[in-house]
Amino acid sequence: MRKAAHISMSDRINTRIDTGLKKKAIKVFDRLGLTDAEAIRLFYAQVELHQGIPFPLVIPNAHALDAFEEATHPEKLPSFKNFRAIRSRTGT
Repeated sequence: MRKAAHISMSDRINTRIDTGLKKKAIKVFDRLGLTDAEAIRLFYAQVELHQGIPFPLVIPNAHALDAFEEATHPEKLPSFKNFRAIRSRTGT
């Protein structure tokens, strides 16, 4: 049986984070059986493994930015009485 290598836990990270975000993340970590410290170590391990952020980071294009803007002003979006009216408007 192979012995696990001893890993020194001497470095410390101190950062500020939004309270609501932290609470929501901790709920997820709890469901996964992780402490917040374990989740952070897991993230760092994945960064090292992937040699970068372990998920895609993208800059929104103009179409996405327009959609974000629409979402902040739903009152400006068209409304339809029924599906037939939507199809008529879109030409399908």
